Amino acid sequence: MSSPEESSSSHFIRTIIAEDVQAGKHDGKVITRFPPEPNGYLHIGNAKAFCINFGMAEEFGGPCHLRFDDTNPVKEEQEFIDAIKEDIGWMGFVWGQHEYYASDYFEQLYQWAVQLIKDGKAYVDDLSAEEIREYRGTLTQPGKNSPFRDRGMEENLDLFKRMRDGEFPDGAHVLRAKIDMASGNMNMRDPVMYRILHQTHPRTGDAWCIYPTYDFTHGQSDSLEGITHSLCSLEFEDHRPLYDWFIAQLGIFPSRQYEFARLNITYTTLSKRYLRQLVEGGHVSGWDDPRLPTLRGMRRRGYTPQSIRIFIERVGVAKRENVIEVSLLEHCLREDLNKRAPRVMAVLRPLRVVLINYPEDKEEELEGINNPEDPSAGTRNVPFSRVLYIERDDFREEAPRKFFRLAPGREVRLRYGYFITCVEVVKDESSGEVIELRCTYDPETRGGSSPDGRKVKGTIHWVSAQHALEAEARLYDRLFISESPEKTEPGKNFTDNLNPDSLEIVSCQVEPSLAEAAPGSIYQFERLGYFCVDSVDSEKDKLVFNRAVPLRDSWKKIERQASRKK
Repeated sequence: MSSPEESSSSHFIRTIIAEDVQAGKHDGKVITRFPPEPNGYLHIGNAKAFCINFGMAEEFGGPCHLRFDDTNPVKEEQEFIDAIKEDIGWMGFVWGQHEYYASDYFEQLYQWAVQLIKDGKAYVDDLSAEEIREYRGTLTQPGKNSPFRDRGMEENLDLFKRMRDGEFPDGAHVLRAKIDMASGNMNMRDPVMYRILHQTHPRTGDAWCIYPTYDFTHGQSDSLEGITHSLCSLEFEDHRPLYDWFIAQLGIFPSRQYEFARLNITYTTLSKRYLRQLVEGGHVSGWDDPRLPTLRGMRRRGYTPQSIRIFIERVGVAKRENVIEVSLLEHCLREDLNKRAPRVMAVLRPLRVVLINYPEDKEEELEGINNPEDPSAGTRNVPFSRVLYIERDDFREEAPRKFFRLAPGREVRLRYGYFITCVEVVKDESSGEVIELRCTYDPETRGGSSPDGRKVKGTIHWVSAQHALEAEARLYDRLFISESPEKTEPGKNFTDNLNPDSLEIVSCQVEPSLAEAAPGSIYQFERLGYFCVDSVDSEKDKLVFNRAVPLRDSWKKIERQASRKK
């Protein structure tokens, strides 16, 4: 596991850009870009990429372009374009007028392809996709030339034009760069530049039936936009020689690509293919399922843009692949929400408590602190009455050692309230389950202190049964039980690593101040964790809360116990 620096210390990309600016390269300009393919929703790994690109541009006073790599109409939809823009904006980044699409450059890319054909650097190939793979060779064996590699320029130009005009079916021809079939870099073995796809494009409609590949689009799009520093993740490192080759052959603006390690997090998959399997296989409720690392899912769960950006900054920018503990992400969320989330009281698993010496017709309001970390948040009134709900886990009929909460004959403090003592336990006659506690309260201890100076070790939260609101709480946990969910034993699928207890739904009781809680608002349920009002299913008459994160990392304890057993 990596141990990221918990600071905004310099990194190699920042150093490279600073040196370029100081040397006056590109007249000291810094222009970056984020080029998502609009075929799905962004996840936290993508967030690292656009945080770096937008962050570096902002730091050095330049723009960051948002450019959609919309070169595959089979998988791309306007829905994804809209979602990507919404997610990046939610994270706090602005691109203004610098919104671009690779499809804006289709005509120029076509003309550059024609130029490469005329220069003897590209040819039309009739081999099928399977044959191209066979001819390509392996990592240890060189490829071999296509029998169509030496076609004459005129024939290549004619075939390429007819490909554009729609004369051929899908797969009949491709346009390939003529580089080196014996290259040690597989990406340089005559890569495909264009393929035939009779598909309607979300933006260009049916104007095109041939579409450029990513490798032929990316570098030239960067060049057209004058991108000075093309920052991308490490899986594109082997593509850089091809990126540079196209730019050099075309003699265009020399954009330069730099790679950084992508984000890897324990107990998490950031593979788009695996995420799609989880959604389409019904293992989660959708792309915004709060258990997924998609930004939409994380937002619905209760993650804030600030917590994600803090996490990415602390992870840092490295050259080598590493794996980050998910506990760091959860810590960043706790740290952020501790400052901003109002405190309220809620009971997830209610146990009825009757204060037998409290007047039946009496009600009062106690003062609760909204956030001790933020004095400006002020206080609120919390109703109190004879019948309360407490957390079932806060009572033990036979209390173990170091259990300082409620038990027969034991006195505890109610948060913001009184000292109470359990004097009787009522059970269900058939099951033996505890269904009610009868307690006495000390009227002299209002506010949680005793005039005679006696001390109690336990403080528990509660809600007034008469005033409480019924709500649904969704207790989300990690989606996988395996630290590396993509690694599986032979004959098993990565879905075998799914955590069967990743979601528990309970009916709970919450204090009445939450009656007007807005979707997306986040609260700390005292002693229980941080909860977000669900933005999809919560309504005025149906409060639904998603647990963003517990107050402490319970998995660390579980992992330690499992380690001892081994």
